[in-house]
Amino acid sequence: MHIKGEMKLTEPVVRSFRVAKVFKENTDRINNIDFSPTGDTLISSSEDDQIVIYDCEKGTQKRTVNSKKYGVDLVHFTHAKNTAIHASTKVDDTIRYLSLHDNKYIRYFPGHTKKVVALSMSPVDDMFLSGSLDKTLRLWDLRSPNCQGLMHLTSRPVAAFDPEGLIFAAGVNSESVKLYDLRSFDKGPFASFRLNTEKNCEWTGLKFSPDGKTILLSTNSSIIRLVDAFHGNPTHTLTGHLNDKKIPLEASFSPDSQFVFSGSTDGRVHVWHAESGHKICVFNADHNGPVQCIQFNPKYMMLASGCNNMAFWLPSEENS
Repeated sequence: MHIKGEMKLTEPVVRSFRVAKVFKENTDRINNIDFSPTGDTLISSSEDDQIVIYDCEKGTQKRTVNSKKYGVDLVHFTHAKNTAIHASTKVDDTIRYLSLHDNKYIRYFPGHTKKVVALSMSPVDDMFLSGSLDKTLRLWDLRSPNCQGLMHLTSRPVAAFDPEGLIFAAGVNSESVKLYDLRSFDKGPFASFRLNTEKNCEWTGLKFSPDGKTILLSTNSSIIRLVDAFHGNPTHTLTGHLNDKKIPLEASFSPDSQFVFSGSTDGRVHVWHAESGHKICVFNADHNGPVQCIQFNPKYMMLASGCNNMAFWLPSEENS
């Protein structure tokens, strides 16, 4: 597998993406994927209690870490080398900080009383955010087991840091987005955008575009909302991908914020132009189940998508 670095992402290049490699290590659904900031490794968590680490440059699986006791969900790299945080699927709803090097836990972050459904690592430091079905958002510092901040909401939260790590956004009740300043979040949101209440679906994920200008709201239906991050105006509703199982489907931006990628329940991958909202293409992937995880590598010209299998995508040679 040969991946390229500095290549400009254009529509023809996006259309040329093909599956370069498929990994079939998992026996159950991949529930989260995350690229390292340098783009050279990818980590995944799955319902079969495995954490798998991939070498993106070589296109190989580096190693597998089992988490049989606590299960694993929402795995994310931290900024320290060879470490990750993840939510639990068994025993309790504690967040765990793991040394991948020797498979030992560095620290536990207890507090949530129901399933953790959102986890976001600060892009700049050791802070991270968690949101749970217990209707709370918690702010943490990797260096301390004590919660640094607690917010009670009226519904299941979705939340994420902005690319600068100065503010975070929380989506509440599938109808409003609240922006908090990290230095004074206890004073409440400094901005609140109310959108039309979702009728037949709920928000299941929130992300900022890498340029910080757009907020993406993914849902458990076949719609994705794009919202202006500064004024809160809805800019586009992206549709056309199948979600007949009412499950959370991840959607992600390309690193230049130009394109949005989403999986679907029929195993295909859909791509839209973020600025115009137009669909560019649909890929027939080698996925035998719903594609719930999809992300673009932050540094290399490569896409990763996951059902039970993990697929690595590259632009085809005629476009390189």
